[in-house]
Amino acid sequence: MSGHHSKKPAGRLQLLLIALIFAGPLIAAAWMYFGDGGWKPAGTSNHGALLEPIITLDEELPDSGLSALGDGHWILLYLQDAPCGKSCEQALFRLRQSRLMLGNEMSRVRRVFLHGDTPPDTVFIEEQHAGLITINNRRLAGLLERKRPSDLGTGGYYLIDPLSNLVMYFSPDVEPGEMVDDLKHLLELSRIG
Repeated sequence: MSGHHSKKPAGRLQLLLIALIFAGPLIAAAWMYFGDGGWKPAGTSNHGALLEPIITLDEELPDSGLSALGDGHWILLYLQDAPCGKSCEQALFRLRQSRLMLGNEMSRVRRVFLHGDTPPDTVFIEEQHAGLITINNRRLAGLLERKRPSDLGTGGYYLIDPLSNLVMYFSPDVEPGEMVDDLKHLLELSRIG
């Protein structure tokens, strides 16, 4: 008679999977992996902070141009208002390494450097960071800073999905491998981008 009991968990799992397919796969996946009290499979960890409630940048700032820059890709954005000195250069290197470490998935991610009024050296960007998109947008920088968790340092990385949802923030001292762990989980769980 033990057959009775084994059906319930399986049925629940099927319901959960059906719900996930129809109810915003990315939000559900992000909550499952990174949300407080969410379900975490064995061996998963999160190094970034899920930015809840998740906002859509296109709705908050329709003229930011991020959708056009992303063009259906995920965006990993580094924000630095001061002129790009040593720590900024190290951060851009970390950004580049993180994307490369995604391997086959790296074509799904674009790197954006949101800088202040002093633009970065174009030769440095071309030689060291081919493919990096550089923009200056004070309103976007202000919005992102307001969404950054106050207990995490400035000068970190923001993850934006292909639908222009602001999903996660990584502090400036995050290791590339740690950022990649979280990115891989989300890219695996999401069918978009």
